[in-house]
Amino acid sequence: MIRRLRARNEWQFFAALPKADRPLALGWWAIVVARGILPALFAVAMGVVVGAVEDGRGLAAPLTFMGVVFVLLQVLAPIHQAISADLGSRTAAWLYDRLTRACVQPPGIAHLERPALTNDLTMARDFDLGITGPPLTIAMDFIATGLVDMAGGIAQCALLVRFRWWAPLVLGGAWAATHWLLRESSVWRDRNTDEVRSAQRHAEYTYRLAVDPPASKEVRLFGLSDWTVDRFIARRRRLFELQWRATRLREKSVVWSVVLVLAANGLVFWSLAHAALAGSIAIGELVAYATAAVGASSIAFGGLNWALDGASQPVAATMRLEGAMAPIGALPNGQRTARGTPAREIRARDVAFAYDSDERLVLDGFDLTIPAGTSLAIVGQNGAGKTTFAKLLCRLYDPQRGAIEVDGVDIREFDLDEWRSRIAAVFQDFIRFEWSLRENVAPNGAPDDDIHAALAEAGATGLADLDTVLSRGYAGGTDLSGGQWQRVALARALCAVRLGAGAVLLDEPTAQLDVRGEAEIFDRILAATRSCTTILVSHRFSTVRHADQICVLEGGRVVELGSHAVLMAQGGRYRTMFDMQASRFDEQGIEESYDVLS
Repeated sequence: MIRRLRARNEWQFFAALPKADRPLALGWWAIVVARGILPALFAVAMGVVVGAVEDGRGLAAPLTFMGVVFVLLQVLAPIHQAISADLGSRTAAWLYDRLTRACVQPPGIAHLERPALTNDLTMARDFDLGITGPPLTIAMDFIATGLVDMAGGIAQCALLVRFRWWAPLVLGGAWAATHWLLRESSVWRDRNTDEVRSAQRHAEYTYRLAVDPPASKEVRLFGLSDWTVDRFIARRRRLFELQWRATRLREKSVVWSVVLVLAANGLVFWSLAHAALAGSIAIGELVAYATAAVGASSIAFGGLNWALDGASQPVAATMRLEGAMAPIGALPNGQRTARGTPAREIRARDVAFAYDSDERLVLDGFDLTIPAGTSLAIVGQNGAGKTTFAKLLCRLYDPQRGAIEVDGVDIREFDLDEWRSRIAAVFQDFIRFEWSLRENVAPNGAPDDDIHAALAEAGATGLADLDTVLSRGYAGGTDLSGGQWQRVALARALCAVRLGAGAVLLDEPTAQLDVRGEAEIFDRILAATRSCTTILVSHRFSTVRHADQICVLEGGRVVELGSHAVLMAQGGRYRTMFDMQASRFDEQGIEESYDVLS
């Protein structure tokens, strides 16, 4: 019972408040209690005033008491609203802190690419943006109001104990039963289904197409503005339909609620009227009890359920992610030093890997040897496993079978951070830091001479001063073209080589450069990394041909391996792909193209 209670989203939500800010949470709860008691005190005050008038007693004290209670009722509400907004903001920040740590701390990245975690991750990431519900700064006031109503109803029910012991049980029980009746009729239960959360993701994605800069060019170029708006409206309408279907009140439950509440109120008010006519209670008591009976209605099912349901889901999602992400993204850390590696070779032995246990193997029986100090290009169709091998080499994942060895040592035996410091990698989706040029090239710091040399080796001189922020969103900042950004990313890798990296991994890093630009860049890289082991993943054969060896992947295995000349002479898959790419150039450019490709 206790375990089930602790597992509920609501429990986790309220448990998060003091963790976000204990003094503020205690103050928030104190005002909830105070505001809950005050309506009952006001009912008492009204009864005292009426009784004083009836008995001819002085009114100064009763009216003062009523006035104090009334003023507190008015003053505490805006104070509580301000505290709720502040507590909501701090709780949201606390949740984002937890989510950030949960995402970043695991050494691998499987937890960020696991479909089973996508819904929770989307909800936890975007809950405070107002897309799927009000931000916590607003929701906390709804929750506070609902709790105050609940506490006020209970306190006013408690007053009725002095009238009849059974009155609060009958009246309070009837109003409280509406929570069970309406909630059990699936008012909120289905708001957290996979279908609803999937609809939220679709609606959010379409919204991002409209408001995010990266999509703005294609949206306009292809005339998708109206399509985007219409699709967003349709997706949101579908989401609202699902939410309405999940939150509608079923007629049967509503009828039972009305019957139960009417019966309970009829019984209590009939008893009050009978007692007043019989003279067993004074007029002042009648007023107090009647006011309390009316106020008991605030216990009824109301906005608390909606607000608390929407606010507690992201809290529970974040808590689930904390527990789920760590083991999924975990990688065992070795103890052996990786200094000086690779000195002899990098070798993959019978490697098998799938991103999830129920998915097909991306690599299956993958064997490859790369002598240290040489360059290797990897080519193959999409899905052949090229980028997967790059991730395994960087130890972002571990294979399910086989091993990647460096100088005869399984890389899982190396200290993880030390091994990664030996690799300078540039991926196709490389990050564009909104930092200065200096920090983009050397995030962990480096002498300016090394930064300038790396920029020169990448053909990126003269882009900006080292202290210029690479974003127009900052004063004095600038932006770069796609090709310029790629050169900055390559300079980052080359700077890492200057700082001691022993291997360079380039996974489609120059896709936005033209054929000659990519060939020129790779020549620069080879010249700057003669002492390193260089691995290139590319579809451009103008670049590939420069490598010492070329590996052709198909179905997760190496099907051809050799130099450009050897593979061309064999006339196999590599030759076929080479000829297909060369044939894409028009007749006027064929001769020049073959000069570049051959």
